Amino acid sequence: MRTLVVSDLHIGAGHGRTHLDAPALDALASALEPTDRLVLLGDIVELRERPIQDSLAAAAGVLPQLAACLGPGREVVYMFGNHDHQLRARPAAVAEIEGMLAGGGASVRFAYPGVWLRDDVYAHHGHYLDRHTTTPAFERLAAGAMARMIKLPASAISSWTDYERVLSPIYAWMFAIAENGDGEVDAQEGGASMRLFKRIRSGNWLETFVLEAGVRAVVAALGRLGLGPLTGDLSDAQLTRAALVAYGQVLSTLALEPRYALFGHSHRAGPLPGDDPGEWRTPSGTLLLNTGCWVNERFALTPSSPYRPGFAVELDDEGPPRLVNLLDGRGRR
Repeated sequence: MRTLVVSDLHIGAGHGRTHLDAPALDALASALEPTDRLVLLGDIVELRERPIQDSLAAAAGVLPQLAACLGPGREVVYMFGNHDHQLRARPAAVAEIEGMLAGGGASVRFAYPGVWLRDDVYAHHGHYLDRHTTTPAFERLAAGAMARMIKLPASAISSWTDYERVLSPIYAWMFAIAENGDGEVDAQEGGASMRLFKRIRSGNWLETFVLEAGVRAVVAALGRLGLGPLTGDLSDAQLTRAALVAYGQVLSTLALEPRYALFGHSHRAGPLPGDDPGEWRTPSGTLLLNTGCWVNERFALTPSSPYRPGFAVELDDEGPPRLVNLLDGRGRR
């Protein structure tokens, strides 16, 4: 069986953030032709920038095109992430998405929070890492505040239910904002965290120095409020390392020890050539693979960026999963 795993399509994201234009859809469709199972690993439909019916309308222009490449005897597994988490509470919307994906005759099932793709391969969107990461992004801070409110520190988490107790209220609140017509972010620029990362990377040396000093001061203040541990280091290397360590903590907390673990969420594909292989292996020996994203992260759109769109993971019945970029070599950035 050939499986293709893609995540973070963010269909419905505004102002060109999603990268699913005609050439990208053609590339993804071509990859589906020899595929027996398509796994959509979360954050497929964007529910944080506009009302759900608008996002579903956008999905109706994308998902049926993918479904057309999957005929009878094939399977689609749709997993929920943090940006489409609220679909779980809306069976009518889930049925609508199922109809979009079943048009070619493939069977469709929905899975949460994770799924075993093989006896030795586990897949999960990865959003639970926000409870453990030291990167001071919005959801990490919100998770820390929620944990204090319900008196559930990270050290006390032991189950999926515990993660949901901390994170589900945050997702519901962000969804409610979008439903009222005032989305989470300025869709052209990404969230507040992404805007900050972009300014630090693209500013002159003085602006970068001031912003980094400000981040360190804020992180220190948040630590005094009990929302740590956090770091003021927002370098690419540290962002990558923090996500890997945090997701390793998720697997350890849930007593999961697969040979391979696939996740998305951070939009940073890997491991790639030049990455430290040791950082992509947990203390228990699990090899981590991040499926990357299909959105335009404008702060990192270079031909070699690990944040560039088009990544996916291919998986056969035997052998290691393979990280590929379906858009490389097509004259795209």
